[in-house]
Amino acid sequence: MSRVNTVLGSIPVEELGFVAIHEHIGYGMPGSELDTKWWKTPEQAYEETVPKLRRFHELGGGTFVDATGICNGRDIDYYRSLSAKTGVHIVASTGFVGGDTALPFFANATVEYLTAQFVHEITVGIGTSGGRAGIIKVGVSRGGRMTDLDKRIYRAAARASLATGVPVLTHLAIDAENAIAIFNEEGLDLDRVLFGHVDDGVNFDKTRDTWIADQGGRIGFDTFGYETELPDPPFWARPRKDRLDHFLRFIGQGHLGKVLASADANCSPLGWPGVKGHTVNYIFEDLVPDLRAAGVDEATITTIFVDNPASFLAMQK
Repeated sequence: MSRVNTVLGSIPVEELGFVAIHEHIGYGMPGSELDTKWWKTPEQAYEETVPKLRRFHELGGGTFVDATGICNGRDIDYYRSLSAKTGVHIVASTGFVGGDTALPFFANATVEYLTAQFVHEITVGIGTSGGRAGIIKVGVSRGGRMTDLDKRIYRAAARASLATGVPVLTHLAIDAENAIAIFNEEGLDLDRVLFGHVDDGVNFDKTRDTWIADQGGRIGFDTFGYETELPDPPFWARPRKDRLDHFLRFIGQGHLGKVLASADANCSPLGWPGVKGHTVNYIFEDLVPDLRAAGVDEATITTIFVDNPASFLAMQK
């Protein structure tokens, strides 16, 4: 029976249920927790986060994948408490959102060092929490091209994935040619890689989503809810209909088996105010109704949010 690492332990893949594949309990740049302008007490963070996760569970959500990498605010003991309190399975990440979000300590880290770090967090645990990572996060640094550190992180992620069976999730799908070359060199099946943020408002027109899918990669439409219609939209926002039409077009081109979707929301942002009104529950409250209104049937919705995430997250060892 295939299993998935959650912060409270390994569970059968059948127990994942409806999955939000790319979300954040709280994400911030390194050091943001030291800025008193944004500092929150644990009680304040709980007050912001618990209602959102409870609502997610009430609406039918089973699993929340926290795509927050090393240095960006992970707190596995906190995640374990949240999971126990709300009934939501939480899958934590090892890896980095991008080389430019890593602390200087990691700037010259070798592939071998990074691989050992990722494998340890997957097989032994993150810190002293005992909670093990269930996914490996990688990403392209600002500027749109992979840096040398990004490339070492991608290569280490491929090796750790092969050693543990845990899949890889990317921040951004730009510069995919370099990423795919690294994964191919390391012998990692691209079905074990979810190329994320193909739908964001900055890079969607530079992202070769259908080409990546044709190479065998999985595709993440995972910035749903970041819309230009918001009162104060972020710079990566996009018109709601444009993103939905992009998603429907991609599915219609025969890529249903490769697609996953999420909102990339922050339950309690770290070091920045976040985007008011945008939560993981956009998936249930807006996206799923939009899909139904567009004529998408329930079997397709189940494929996107239950079947595809289960096959992706399942450890293949």
